Amino acid sequence: MTTRLPSLVIVGRPNVGKSTLFNRLTGTRRSIVTNEPGITRDRIYGKAEWRGRAIEIVDTGGLLPDDKAIIPQEILRQARVAIDEAALLVLVVDTHAGVTPLDQELARLLRSTGKPFVIAANKVDSGQQEANAATFHELGVPVFPVAAEHGTGVDDLLDAALAQVSVVESEEEEKRPDLIEVAIIGRPNVGKSTLLNRMAGEERSIVSPTPGTTMDNVDTEVTRDARTYRFVDTAGIRRKGKTTLVAEKLSVVMARRGLERADVALLIVDGVQGVTQGDAQIASYAEESGRSVIIAVNKWDLAVEAAREAAALDAATAKGKSKRAPGEKHRPEDFDPGRLLYDYEKLIREKLKFLSYAPVVFLSAKTGERAQKLYPLIDQVADARRRRIPTPELNRWLKEDVDLQRGTTPKARPVRIYYITQAKIAPPTFLLFTNQKTPLHFSYERFLENQLRAKFDFAGTPVRFIQRLRKRDKKSRGSDE
Repeated sequence: MTTRLPSLVIVGRPNVGKSTLFNRLTGTRRSIVTNEPGITRDRIYGKAEWRGRAIEIVDTGGLLPDDKAIIPQEILRQARVAIDEAALLVLVVDTHAGVTPLDQELARLLRSTGKPFVIAANKVDSGQQEANAATFHELGVPVFPVAAEHGTGVDDLLDAALAQVSVVESEEEEKRPDLIEVAIIGRPNVGKSTLLNRMAGEERSIVSPTPGTTMDNVDTEVTRDARTYRFVDTAGIRRKGKTTLVAEKLSVVMARRGLERADVALLIVDGVQGVTQGDAQIASYAEESGRSVIIAVNKWDLAVEAAREAAALDAATAKGKSKRAPGEKHRPEDFDPGRLLYDYEKLIREKLKFLSYAPVVFLSAKTGERAQKLYPLIDQVADARRRRIPTPELNRWLKEDVDLQRGTTPKARPVRIYYITQAKIAPPTFLLFTNQKTPLHFSYERFLENQLRAKFDFAGTPVRFIQRLRKRDKKSRGSDE
């Protein structure tokens, strides 16, 4: 791994334009920007390249140091982690509002860290408004008038940042080992952020019992056994009709976008609630986008406890007593967690038939039980996603191992496949040359896919087929005219 980039950390009170500045500096739309305050909560990481140099940019949530509510306190704690790692702090202020008591308090807080910091006086949309920025000189640090929305003054801010911190050449930062991008997806409040923190070994995402706590996508890089993983904690996805705030609607869009750039999707299911229609919808997003998928059933410790209690209650009923021999008492140790796991996985397979290729792991993100099983599974499905089978080996398999007549649908023209080759990877896509004049029936494609998976290891990854249709001969064309 290369040396970590020095970080420029953006802080400020809510709704002063921190996320807009982050997006401008990084040249992305990673942070959600709306007029609703308090949208950014976790730390959002990005990279800025300026004059051939690279620097890390960190967006933090709006700070309210005296607010005792859970989420504002967690935002402050997350910001303090970023501040401790910072090479330069940028306090964003709103020139339209002037110097507020909260701006003064935050300036004192940043000064007490001993870190260099500057002020980005935002919303200076014209030269006449620069006088509004001058009032912030009373805070005793350099002031840079900027208009984050339009980019005005951002170049001066970056020049000052490069002058104050030791940065690396952007080309050097690009040299890194193979990276596996993993999107953590699921409904709100199923434990996505808790699992991210468990996998990262640090409190990287805010965890709260309030559904919808995570709104932005939160990226975290983890290096383990010489492999690098970038985990993307996405916002909980729910149906459009269930979202009300503009930020909630945007967060769903951002979650879908985070899924699109991933290699592997970790679909988190609440083990207590079971697989819902919402889970099936999210799973379909992952399958349609061609991501490799692992189904992680979270809160398994709670699910086992709930099933054990339900078994005890059932045993106390007249029906339960009738199942036992006269005088025989129910014994709690007779409860079989292994049987529960088997039945639960069977239920998942029935409800998510289109993800039959996805491995299932039962875990508890909170306690860490079985969580480390995810890393070998991620490696396995990421490798399968990039696996390429040589053409001679594919055609040998087709000739020797596949009985094409078994897959032929009744009353259909017998299928002959003359040639097969792998067109691309991620996901594995195969090109078929057949004797058919119409596309293969989906059941026949499923038959081929099952045969292919039985021979080659494509665990966790979807498989696609492209068919080259046989051209209709001139005689048949003439009869149509």
